[in-house]
Amino acid sequence: MIISASYRTDIPAFYSDWLLSRLKAGFCGVVNPYNSNVRRVSLAPHDVDGIVLWTKNLGPMMDKLPAIVQMGHVFCVQYSVTGYPRELELSVIGAEKAIGHIKLVSERFGPRSVVWRYDPILITDLTPVDWHVENFASLASSLRGGVDEVVVSFAHFYQKTTRNLDASARTNGFRYSHPPDGEKLAVLSQLSDIARSEHIRLTVCAQPALIPPGAKAARCVDLDRLSDLRGRIVRGRESGNRPGCDCAQSIDIGDYDTCPHGCAYCYAVRRRALARQRHREHDPDGEFLVASGRAPPAPVEAAEQLKLF
Repeated sequence: MIISASYRTDIPAFYSDWLLSRLKAGFCGVVNPYNSNVRRVSLAPHDVDGIVLWTKNLGPMMDKLPAIVQMGHVFCVQYSVTGYPRELELSVIGAEKAIGHIKLVSERFGPRSVVWRYDPILITDLTPVDWHVENFASLASSLRGGVDEVVVSFAHFYQKTTRNLDASARTNGFRYSHPPDGEKLAVLSQLSDIARSEHIRLTVCAQPALIPPGAKAARCVDLDRLSDLRGRIVRGRESGNRPGCDCAQSIDIGDYDTCPHGCAYCYAVRRRALARQRHREHDPDGEFLVASGRAPPAPVEAAEQLKLF
């Protein structure tokens, strides 16, 4: 069983104390966002093959990583670093600080422990194509030797993404566009060449039509990477969580509407005010990331859990 923490929210940035507390307890409660079913997920080391940490700021979790390893867990960090202006990423830490985190993780736990994400790629007045090429080249140069893979994708315009972008564009006076696939592919071809020159492999997340020559589809929840980190073969079903996704099956323990970062392109938060409120109400010692109002069921075996999520 693989734990995802979390593509629904930034657990390392805002809920690292809770995650460490639940790992020590050996379980957490999770509410399925699609049907509101409540269940208990085992976090015992003998049930967990690996933990995938998704973040834009690993800082609050840096000093907890050794404790996680000492418990018998292995982890892989999917670290998003784009260097976007504040109009697009309201409160994300600066790229220089994030790169420092990546290098520290790579040095302490090995370069297989961290993956750089340059996504979502968003074409705006503030971030035109030439800006992305120059910005990506600068970031890739700084990360040479610290990572072996960069995951990229163009923004998916989900309903919440469009609503959040429209609001930010009105407030901050910029325009954004949704280029045709041919233009996107040309951009990713340039980025792939840049990454290769820095000895970094470029992979494309859940957009098979945009994979340029020499690149591959991303597997953000990657059985091969987790196997390398674990030192044994990690098995799982490659099921993905949306069309075009090649990830292995995982159980996500996060919750939507809980990330206060305030990114203009966010797909996981309806309103930042709501996310900030839920963050304030969060109990670091609680069974759930945020209060569910319902008690979890009795513990179930890991094999059964894979059928439920």
